[in-house]
Amino acid sequence: MRLIRSLLIAFSTYSRIPVPQVEWTEENRRYSMCFFPLVGLVTGLLLWGWLALCDHFEIDLFLRGAVAALLPLVITGGIHMDGFMDTVDALASWQPAEKRLEILKDSHTGAFAVMACAGYLLLSAALYSELFASAGPSLICVFILSRALSAWALAVMKGAREQGMLDDFSRVTRIRMVSVSGGIYALICLCVWILTGGWLALLCAAAAAVCVLGYRRMAYRQFGGVTGDLAGWFLQVTELALIAVIVIGGRLL
Repeated sequence: MRLIRSLLIAFSTYSRIPVPQVEWTEENRRYSMCFFPLVGLVTGLLLWGWLALCDHFEIDLFLRGAVAALLPLVITGGIHMDGFMDTVDALASWQPAEKRLEILKDSHTGAFAVMACAGYLLLSAALYSELFASAGPSLICVFILSRALSAWALAVMKGAREQGMLDDFSRVTRIRMVSVSGGIYALICLCVWILTGGWLALLCAAAAAVCVLGYRRMAYRQFGGVTGDLAGWFLQVTELALIAVIVIGGRLL
């Protein structure tokens, strides 16, 4: 029952999918991040279904891409995009790390965040318009792996604040379990990419590794560590990078 409660908390926190509500105790939340990638599984499955629907009814590419770009926001409630936008605002301020951390907590949205969000959605819509239902399995792995890596990074990387989401996360989460489960998710995704894309799997793995290293470098240099908002930024960037690799790599290989 503890695992089921952790699963429900993961979905209620990181998605808008209706699930039974459980009490948010430390015991119930202990393994919630281990189930975080399953939210990506559901997101990927729904996107696969949309692409299949577009293929069957020959829906225009513009509508295909636009709906596909918005679908993850509808499923997650925009929680990760919110972190992405806050991070962009903080980075664009060119302020010291302490000031950037204050900007992350600011509820106001700056011009740079709006432009970044618009650009992100425009680019992702363009990439999705190039995908068909045959890319469904590879696409599912994008959403699983981005969340597995985000959870793993929160577990092992230094936090920017002594008190905050990351501190609370570390206190209630079994870090070893997050690392082990993240490794399992990553291995499954790699196997799927190998079976469906062959050499494309190496490009996806390389892109994911670059995203992790770039995330750590940016977070440590610009903020002194990672935060929940930065985790959202990382997730969004990783998803966009992997989708771009699947689209472009699929044309080249």
